[in-house]
Amino acid sequence: MLAIGIDPGTAITGYGLVRRSDAGELMAVDWGVILTPADQNASDRLAQIHQALTKLLKRHKPVCAAVESLFFQRNVRTAMSVGQARGVVLLALQQAGIPSYDYNPNQVKQAVSGYGAADKRQMQSMVQTLLNLPELPKPDDAADALAVAICHLNTQRTQQAIASAS
Repeated sequence: MLAIGIDPGTAITGYGLVRRSDAGELMAVDWGVILTPADQNASDRLAQIHQALTKLLKRHKPVCAAVESLFFQRNVRTAMSVGQARGVVLLALQQAGIPSYDYNPNQVKQAVSGYGAADKRQMQSMVQTLLNLPELPKPDDAADALAVAICHLNTQRTQQAIASAS
């Protein structure tokens, strides 16, 4: 099963595609970031995110998506901007017919590292270990997106095990 994890942002949107094999192994398929220029107006930046994500979805054809939710922001302007990017991401997923699931940062940290307050370095190290990568995944936003995809795949696997045990 191929899942895409997305860490939305207006300036930088991270993405990470992770496949779980039938044997249960996790493998990184692709990861990176969608960058938008700071000198562009907001609507152009959002359109650029939508177009780039749509191309990624067509190329890789993931069966599900996990999107990091806006958990808490002290800066209202940042929260609004991330919320707009998140909306564009959800629209692209819906248009592609890909079901999406939301996870807040603490849920992602808990599912990937076993510790809901893990720092960036700990998360990158766990993502590297879980995906058997030769080096830490970079940039941070892409590593976060890989973690979101891992979170979903692990959560889904646990839910399936519980359902089959019932």
